[in-house]
Amino acid sequence: MTEHTPAIRVERDADTARVVIDNARRANALDSALLDALRATFESFAAEPPRAVVLSGAGERAFAGGADLAELGALDVDSARAFITRVHAACDAVRRCPAPVIARLRGYALGAGLELAASCDIRIAADDAMFGMPEVRFGIPSVVEAALLPRLVGRGRAAWFLLTGRNIDARTALAWGLVERVVPAAALEAEVEATLAAIREMDAAAVREQKRLLAFWDERPLSEGIAESIEALALSYRDGAPNRLIGAFLSARKKR
Repeated sequence: MTEHTPAIRVERDADTARVVIDNARRANALDSALLDALRATFESFAAEPPRAVVLSGAGERAFAGGADLAELGALDVDSARAFITRVHAACDAVRRCPAPVIARLRGYALGAGLELAASCDIRIAADDAMFGMPEVRFGIPSVVEAALLPRLVGRGRAAWFLLTGRNIDARTALAWGLVERVVPAAALEAEVEATLAAIREMDAAAVREQKRLLAFWDERPLSEGIAESIEALALSYRDGAPNRLIGAFLSARKKR
């Protein structure tokens, strides 16, 4: 099934959703309408979560080439605040999506586009991908989900990235920890499918709970994260799923 919203294409099968930023003519630039559509799309998954979501950009030129410069260049103080709040809302909806979100990265992921990728759980890049945060070049700081970058790459690398406005290639992004996999462009879809297959093999409820805990750990002190984790593990036994799955595993191992 395929659904269309402004510059967003959603393809959903029995257990996977694919969300495509469909604005290839403009390097999948993110304007207000597209950001609102992204937020609404990811919020809609809360009612009936898929096993996983793949987020990508249409075409081969860009995952998302950043905020729409025509819109960005026409802002004032109040409209700038409203626009960047939209960027955050779209990224936050990705982070809060109950299903794991895989960023499928080809070409450029710049500025708000990189913040969107950073908001995903797993980033898989083609070897032609390029990453950058050019905001300082245009007289503005990198903000909102750019705050995730020190957690991903370390403060020093994030500082270099944000203060120089220079791009890095896919291999550097892998070495820095900004992405989890880099493969030849021709193998990108196969790598995404392999990751989806691995997620499908796991218990769906446990995967959703693990994603929730990852977000909790990001935002809370270590002691609170551990306490929340203890309760989460205990409550996972409410429906007996661990007993069934562990029992089946032990039975199969015994037969081998």
